[in-house]
Amino acid sequence: MSNLSGKVAIVTGGTAGIGAGIAKLFAQKGANVAIVGRNEERGRKVLQAIEGSGVKGLFVQADVGLKEDTIRYVEAALSAFGGLHIMVNNAAVIHQANVVDTEEEDWERIIRNNLTSCFLGSKYAAKAMIEQKQGGRIINVSSIHATLSEPSCSAYTAAKGGIESFTRTLATELAPHKITANILAPGATYTELTTPMYTPAVKEALFKRIPLQDIAEPEDIAHAALYLASNESRYMTGSMLTIDGGYVMDGSLPGAVYWEE
Repeated sequence: MSNLSGKVAIVTGGTAGIGAGIAKLFAQKGANVAIVGRNEERGRKVLQAIEGSGVKGLFVQADVGLKEDTIRYVEAALSAFGGLHIMVNNAAVIHQANVVDTEEEDWERIIRNNLTSCFLGSKYAAKAMIEQKQGGRIINVSSIHATLSEPSCSAYTAAKGGIESFTRTLATELAPHKITANILAPGATYTELTTPMYTPAVKEALFKRIPLQDIAEPEDIAHAALYLASNESRYMTGSMLTIDGGYVMDGSLPGAVYWEE
């Protein structure tokens, strides 16, 4: 069983959805956890759950796409807990518009909040980990839509694809310091944002494509993050865990009958 006792983790976008699930599970496994987000009310609720696990927690209200805010939340975690061992870059926003209708400012906002935030979080977390000389874990959250197209979400898919390429280079650079960098690629997941989208018609269509015919809960993604954060994954870096019920790998044709006589 993975144990994070004595570890310190930062989780961006930790006030809801997948990020909250990761933060709570890390706390249950013994880590002191700093969550970063914009919504103070949600942040306080997650913080209460973290501290209810008997560990220390911290909520930092920040814009993860800004250098100064990134430095501030990393320094806040270091000051509160005395170190940093695990960085989870999970924060993300989405904008829906066809490519021809996407304004440049919307493109730049999505790239900044999804991809640049991942770069900044990785950079300043890595600096702290290198100075500690204890190794570390960086986990960057992508999406199956870095591989699959998602119409009307070109900036989002571009950012997620960038996260994957960036993480592989990051893993190579940080390996001499025993800091691993890996990727999580979730598929359909129930969160506060997405649950209203999963109407009966949408679920019916999804289940024709998802072999397990189910939608993930945040806890399903969190357990994969726990593995990447733990010592069990010490020899894994620059890799990706896809948690999607088999969506991406399935090459079958739903409803088709093969080899009819």
